[in-house]
Amino acid sequence: MKRRTQRKYVVIVLASLSVAALIGGSFSPIRTAAAGKRQIDAPTISCAGGTQVSRNITVCAPSTINATGLPAGFSLQWMTCDAFAANNNQWFASDDPRLAKASFSGNANSSRYNLAPGECMTVNVGDLLFDEGASTNNTSALSCGTCYVFRAFGHATNILNRSTFTDNLNCSTADCGNQGICTLTFSQWKSLGPICDPGADFASTPTEASGWSLTSITLGTVTYPDVRVTCILDWPANGNGLVTLAHQLIAAKLNQAMNSGLPPSVATCVNNADALIGGLVVPPVGADFLDPSVTTALTQCLSSYNEGAVGPGVCHGQD
Repeated sequence: MKRRTQRKYVVIVLASLSVAALIGGSFSPIRTAAAGKRQIDAPTISCAGGTQVSRNITVCAPSTINATGLPAGFSLQWMTCDAFAANNNQWFASDDPRLAKASFSGNANSSRYNLAPGECMTVNVGDLLFDEGASTNNTSALSCGTCYVFRAFGHATNILNRSTFTDNLNCSTADCGNQGICTLTFSQWKSLGPICDPGADFASTPTEASGWSLTSITLGTVTYPDVRVTCILDWPANGNGLVTLAHQLIAAKLNQAMNSGLPPSVATCVNNADALIGGLVVPPVGADFLDPSVTTALTQCLSSYNEGAVGPGVCHGQD
């Protein structure tokens, strides 16, 4: 009786091993708790267009069988190709201030960066959109006509370790353009504007310290004094397409005033943006909202002009 019980136990164990082999192929260490945490799958990155002062980088979570996705988001690092070569083709240390870094957390409220397997996210380096989960140690625009090297990794979770780095990716900004008539990005205009005064009256007098030629700007059908326009430029989008569109529309109108006109295609985008905004009041002055799905095309059209991909090109040497 005892021998029969032992034989039955052996059969059960062997059967269990056979089922496990059929399901998993083998007892892989990444599937066994005793072997420690599995790593997040390394993302893939690719160049996705850009301007004289920025580069779009697309980050994708692999879609292989049993893929982890990027549930906690990802980080991106970059250097100029010249700096990389001068450093013996090595990256600066993580705590070296010369290493430019941006983190896109998937854990923040309303974050867009918690990518499921197969999902992708395109981020703009050089004119970063600061919404929930995004942070960086370098807010400077990129240099025109310059090669940059990028790499990324997926963030750890409470059950998965961070991924390895991606392979290095080289992308270049657009060639330097016209130094006469030129444009500034919305970030550059923000730095030249007056100090934000959210409590200012709509008829308030503009400050003398402003580097803008306009003392008020109309967005849709609402006119804002310059001290409130700066508040809008300072306000993070947090997934609100109205704010993102307003940032680029403000910059386009300031560039229009500086250059005494707009390219016809950009003028059409400005008119369409005003029509879409209508009587909505942009945060933080108001609390209105537009879904990014209805603003993205117009936002991209205006940012292409402001950042030099369309039109005369960006101004260089500006603060």
